Amino acid sequence: MRRAAIAALVEDERVHRDLYLSEPLFALEQKHFFANTWNYVGHTSQVPNAGDYVTIDLAGRPLVMVRHDDGSVRVLYNRCAHKGTPLVTEKSGNTGRFFRCPYHAWTYRLDGTLRAVPLAAGYDGTGFDPVDAAQGGMQAPGGVAVHRDFVFAKINPGGPDFASYFGAALASIDNLVDRSPLGRLRIEGGCLRTLIRCNWKTYLENINDTVHPLSTHESATSAAGTVWQGRAAADAPKPMAIEQILPFGSGHDFFDRMGGRILPNGHSVLGTAFSIHSGYAALPEYEEALRAAHGVERAKEILQHSPQNAICYPSLALKGSPQTIRVIRPLAADRTVIEAWSFRVEGAPDLLFERSVTYNRLAFSPMSVVAHDDVHLFQGIQKGLRAEGNEWISLHRGFSAGELATPSRDVNGTNEMLMRNQFRAWLKFMTLDMVD
Repeated sequence: MRRAAIAALVEDERVHRDLYLSEPLFALEQKHFFANTWNYVGHTSQVPNAGDYVTIDLAGRPLVMVRHDDGSVRVLYNRCAHKGTPLVTEKSGNTGRFFRCPYHAWTYRLDGTLRAVPLAAGYDGTGFDPVDAAQGGMQAPGGVAVHRDFVFAKINPGGPDFASYFGAALASIDNLVDRSPLGRLRIEGGCLRTLIRCNWKTYLENINDTVHPLSTHESATSAAGTVWQGRAAADAPKPMAIEQILPFGSGHDFFDRMGGRILPNGHSVLGTAFSIHSGYAALPEYEEALRAAHGVERAKEILQHSPQNAICYPSLALKGSPQTIRVIRPLAADRTVIEAWSFRVEGAPDLLFERSVTYNRLAFSPMSVVAHDDVHLFQGIQKGLRAEGNEWISLHRGFSAGELATPSRDVNGTNEMLMRNQFRAWLKFMTLDMVD
């Protein structure tokens, strides 16, 4: 598919359904879009000790994140330079002081350099030098960066560097990390993984969609309200699950007034004024610890800023409060894995971690009363788009021709500009390295 044909699929206020349905287009995404963007790999707390590793798939390429002997974290292609055999196959573990290929026992140091080759003399005079790093080592992707212990990688060496790509979007990571008086987070509590038979863009759009909660999650919020109603006085402290689920039923006016912000390259913040997470019970001792660590003004800024969702496009969605992230892992045009992770905030009370775990189970578990609504609709959309009729997906709400000239802008919370911003970035990075 030529560059012009791909560009024709994205208009200013709508996109073609092929972006969700076409397997050939998804293959091009793997080759171009995901290779040209900075994607989340993992968190350094997942590999605390030398030799600890985590494996992931990025744009169809197997990667391994590993803690080096010198304390640094490396990201390497998970393949032997000899025959391409994966060097480690578990999701996580410890490889010891080196990687050893299970096929022919080639070994590599933790930085990917070749350590030893059995029967090395057999290569003499063949033209192949296994010691040559270009041929014999574990290679790194085109770019690797670590920001506040969040690890990202980019397959292709070209395009924007890490700081230019994310820009102001990194403030959302900073807000999350700075909720720790010690400035450290630790992934804990395992991962909730959900395989959804839908395109990854459907899920990512929905993270910025504030019109759907009132209707999509009506049964869940209604049931929660019924359970809570009459159990205590109106101003009584709510149980954690009730405190977290009832705001899903807030009216359209609430979601409209919460505000949103678009940033260059598809990044965004939803809930710039307030969000469904703004009403959690105060923790005076914790707040005092933040003031002692960061100063009064910065602590106030951290605590008052609790967006609904912040997106580091295209693979990471963050919630500063509760401290959770979702990672989008596309597998095919109609298959996406969503990972939900919880953070323990070091130096903070256990209640913050409890909030994180409870929220993930409540909202993102495949068996939750909230996620079940979404998954049912996402998979229905994937089927429904194949029906005859309108071939275009509307993103018109709040559209103004003037928005095209502004890479950063604040808007009302129900404006679909946050979604339009994603597709403009999609087109930019999809065609960045295409010749025609």
